[in-house]
Order: sequence, then structure tokens, then C-alpha cells
Amino acid sequence: MGHRVVDNPERSRFEIFEGVSEGVSEDASEDGNAGGELAGFAEYHLSEGEIAFIHTEIDSRFEGRGLAGALARAALDAARERGLAVLPYCPFIRGWIGKHPEYTELVPAGRRARFGLA
Repeated sequence: MGHRVVDNPERSRFEIFEGVSEGVSEDASEDGNAGGELAGFAEYHLSEGEIAFIHTEIDSRFEGRGLAGALARAALDAARERGLAVLPYCPFIRGWIGKHPEYTELVPAGRRARFGLA
């Protein structure tokens, strides 16, 4: 069993599901039905050319499995693919970017200092 991250634009969040059967794609599904059990989410606000991450939460039953990091990576990869600038208001996403400098470029250079990423 594994995990899967999907974008749920109706709820303005990326969701991570645990317990997804082997062979099920980890790509976002159009209907938001990922299979498995909802383990957490990263809320965002989308505006012209930007995605602001505002809150990330993992259910306590799923803590310690690396799901928050997998969720952050998938959400940031999706933002990169869509050409969106990232505004990491969420402390978890901001900290994760700080530990993975290859994602710093997603935050506009003029705004990095505000997020402690200069």
C-alpha cells in the first residue's frame, strides 16, 4: 500500500490519501476520488499566476510516515508544472522549502526575504 496526492480545486487544497493499492497512479484524478483514506491536506489560495499555501495538516493517525513531506513535494511540483509562483504562508510548506533549496526558485525573488528564504 502507498499514498496518492490529488488536487481538489473545489476545496482549494491538495489532499494525500494513504492505503492506495499498488499500481494506482499517484497523479491527480479529475474526480478527486483517490482511493485509500484521507490522511491530510495542504490548503491554498489561487490567484493570477500565484498559489499561496496557507495551512497543511496531517491526521494524527498518519503522523511519522513522511506524508507531510510527500504532500509538500507533490503540491510544489504541481505549482512548478503550472508555472505558478509560490507564496509559502504555511509554516510547514515554508520550512520544507527551506530544507529543499531546489524549490526556493518557486518563491518570487523579491518576496523570499519575507518568508525567510533569502
